Amino acid sequence: MRGVKFVGSHVHQLDDKGRVALPASFRREAADQRFVLYQAFPPALTLYPESTWMGVEQRLRELQERNPEARLYVLSVMANAVEVTPDTQGRIVIPARLKELAKLEGQVTLVGAIDKVELWNPGLFDAQVTGQVGKYDQAASQIFP
Repeated sequence: MRGVKFVGSHVHQLDDKGRVALPASFRREAADQRFVLYQAFPPALTLYPESTWMGVEQRLRELQERNPEARLYVLSVMANAVEVTPDTQGRIVIPARLKELAKLEGQVTLVGAIDKVELWNPGLFDAQVTGQVGKYDQAASQIFP
């Protein structure tokens, strides 16, 4: 099976029921997949297609096997992860507690992050990206031929 690939960014409106529409290109890329929403990298939320999340679960199992004390961390991750399935209009519901953690209200920037999608408060995304991009300008020559 070919892996999923998410590229680009889109700003969509969060409706009064806490739903945001996934861009059509993101829906096509992960057609017929459920997603898991989790705050892996604050302040953003990360939307993992089921195929990508299976790898996360495997690494959590391995962590717990290598380090039994990690059990509570694994439980915390699983307790705070939420399964979401796009409705017929391609919208997912963002639970209130996750919206609060990510400071999402009004608009949401959805950013393709290779094999997953990050959901950002647009102002926080712009501020974070502006502050970090210059640090990696030298890497561009190693990445882009």
